[in-house]
Amino acid sequence: MQPLDDFYYFAKVVEHGSYAKAGRALGIPKSRLSRHVSALEARLGVRLVQRSTRRFAVTEVGQEVYRHALAMLAEADAAVEAVEFARAEPRGVVKASCPVALAQTSLARILPDFMARHPRVRLLLHVSNRRVDVLNEGFDAALRVRTHPSGEDGLVMRSFREMCELLVASRGYLDRATRPERPEQLAQLDTLGFAPEAERQAWDLIGPRGESARIDHAPRLVCHDFVVLRAAALEGLGIALLPESVARADLDSGKLERVLPAWNVPQGVCHIVFPSRRGMLPAVRAFIDFLAERLPAVL
Repeated sequence: MQPLDDFYYFAKVVEHGSYAKAGRALGIPKSRLSRHVSALEARLGVRLVQRSTRRFAVTEVGQEVYRHALAMLAEADAAVEAVEFARAEPRGVVKASCPVALAQTSLARILPDFMARHPRVRLLLHVSNRRVDVLNEGFDAALRVRTHPSGEDGLVMRSFREMCELLVASRGYLDRATRPERPEQLAQLDTLGFAPEAERQAWDLIGPRGESARIDHAPRLVCHDFVVLRAAALEGLGIALLPESVARADLDSGKLERVLPAWNVPQGVCHIVFPSRRGMLPAVRAFIDFLAERLPAVL
């Protein structure tokens, strides 16, 4: 690995066009600059500059070395900048997006800790099930839950963990209707749907031996909000497919009961997307690192 000092001084000499001008700009003797350039030439085994009392010229190979030296020095500056960003106190505004159910359950439990840990950060949290355009709408980050998360143009993705969705209903409804034993029986029962503006919907289920079943159903209630669907299920209006984070407390208390517990739906992956790691503001980095630390345990 070549030390960078000689490349730095050589680049400054080329930039200013002479040892004397570079020495004055850097506040060091031109003899010191000459020693650095000579040492670099000796290590590389080539002549980088032509010296005379009346003429200063950079050789052809010297021009090539100069271009590479500029690139190396720029990367070194970027490395120092990255450390300074990492060590700086997070401050300023973070604009983030989050799905409704995730915000109302898991995120609501941990956000106060983030705000207490970083008192100089302002968080603008856009809570919506709409898939926001991170780049064009000026978001710093967006939380997503997708069965098959894929990369998005110009964005970096960081996954947290898989999330379960469960078929649930109130004990009263199942006592009154029936407890289905096979997936196809779901089509004859009252259901509650999440997909917006869809008269008929489908649930894709995976059985205990890996078999699959696609159940078409016409929900009594369609609402793009899990909190509303949970309330409807608690009131005995039908069977709902809810994230485990939304239904877990009611399952533990017995207010809700799993339907077809041996059958599951494909797992959704909770992840966050953001524009770039390079040049990321400390406040944004702190928010993403905090979610990586705390969110998986509460999902």
